[in-house]
Amino acid sequence: MPITKGYQQLVAEAMAEVTTYSVAEVQARLNDAHVQVVDIRDIRELNDGTVLDAFHAPRGMLEFWVDPASPYHKPIFADESKEFILFCGAGWRSALAAKALQDMGMTNVAHIDGGWAAWVKQGAPTETLEQQKARRRPKP
Repeated sequence: MPITKGYQQLVAEAMAEVTTYSVAEVQARLNDAHVQVVDIRDIRELNDGTVLDAFHAPRGMLEFWVDPASPYHKPIFADESKEFILFCGAGWRSALAAKALQDMGMTNVAHIDGGWAAWVKQGAPTETLEQQKARRRPKP
């Protein structure tokens, strides 16, 4: 059976429907308590680090973690006061993921144009997973 709609068309359609922020726009909001950056990359992609204080939600589990009816639901996604800004490696998967979450009814979701590659290229703040764990670890 031939493909009637390729990934480029799917991504273009998603980009037309979701909020897209530049790296600079997200970087300016990193300290905003109403913003949660979400790294949807595969765990194997995190070896180079992640966006400062990003929450990791792998793309394959995202809809399950967002849906309160799912046995895999993560309470962080129930916080309606937050805007969830997704990113992936290049901005394609995050556009598709943001559209999927909008299709589920979320209105507080967006993504970063260019993803991790653009974030790093522009020198925005990153941290290793070890740094993130150490920072989140309770102080004795």
